[in-house]
Amino acid sequence: MSERSQIATSFLPLPGSSPVEWRIEPGLTLYPEALAFMEARAEAIRRGEAGELVWLVEHPPLYTAGTSARQEDLIDPDRFPVFAAGRGGEYTYHGPGQRVAYVMLDLKRRREDVRAFVAALEQWIIGTLAAFNVHGERREDRVGVWVVRPDRPAMPDGSPAEDKIAAIGIRLRRWVSFHGIAINVEPDLGHFGGIVPCGVQDHGVTSLVDLGLPVTMADLDLALKASFEEVFGPAVTAAAGTVRKAG
Repeated sequence: MSERSQIATSFLPLPGSSPVEWRIEPGLTLYPEALAFMEARAEAIRRGEAGELVWLVEHPPLYTAGTSARQEDLIDPDRFPVFAAGRGGEYTYHGPGQRVAYVMLDLKRRREDVRAFVAALEQWIIGTLAAFNVHGERREDRVGVWVVRPDRPAMPDGSPAEDKIAAIGIRLRRWVSFHGIAINVEPDLGHFGGIVPCGVQDHGVTSLVDLGLPVTMADLDLALKASFEEVFGPAVTAAAGTVRKAG
């Protein structure tokens, strides 16, 4: 089986397809409402009743458990609400300062290849980070995007220290995707301490601001859209929806 780094990551739609709807949700979106919205939209896409959508949100502080989550990786279960996400992967944190991009695409119009889709999501993130001169890297044994930290002590085996800057967790239902990616802009990194993020104990977590870059969420959103279009094709900005917000 070829490594993900060797997989072609172009996921352009069939000719004549409509642009992907690109929606930026203001405020903090409650997680149960986000799940319900994604479920409904993915089903509508499958039925041909709605177009593809990338939905950018922030959540209040919370932990989510993927289908591979281990109970022992939930270190502080009383710190924040914990939700069963239904996506692949293990425990992850969402909160203010982290951009979550929920990706609802019809892979029947693109490529019916799950590993290639994960590689394409990684490439989208890597291209986004490159806009800020951050060298994001994929790891064959760990899904997500990582940055090497030469400013940190090396690992016991002598390899460079590295931190995770972006997570990926997806679900496919009849080849329509939902869930997606999360990139750390300026979250409270201490909030990750209540879990073993994505089941990885030997590496840390970072953010763009933690790396010394004064990047705003608006800056990231512009870079996200430009990189998305390189991998997945055209996207058109749409008005925010009416999903109930926190607070």
